[in-house]
Amino acid sequence: MAKLRIIFENGGPERVIEFNPADAPFHHDGRPGSILDIMLGHKIHLEHACGGNCACTTCHVVVKEGYGRLSPPEEQEEDMLDKAPGLTPTSRLGCQAVVEDPNAEITIVVPKYTINLASESADE
Repeated sequence: MAKLRIIFENGGPERVIEFNPADAPFHHDGRPGSILDIMLGHKIHLEHACGGNCACTTCHVVVKEGYGRLSPPEEQEEDMLDKAPGLTPTSRLGCQAVVEDPNAEITIVVPKYTINLASESADE
């Protein structure tokens, strides 16, 4: 079983999810088997203003362990990440980072702040 350990910078309780990546999708938002899909399917909220379509940065997470066990980022994700506050070399969009390895152990940090580009664009 794969494990996803979630740490919340805003002080929420740390969570650990055990799952089988072959059971994806777990929910309907984000790529099947993505960090967002796994979290929502296990009733853990992760902001995703664009519905998990790689069109904002609200599902930005920092991968602390297991970065190489995730699907590689595509160009569209990398372009969006350039706009994320608190960008790190191991930042990913939760809607795009897919856990493919059934033995993966991934640890992520959910940053305290995000920018909702979808709602900012609507205000213009």
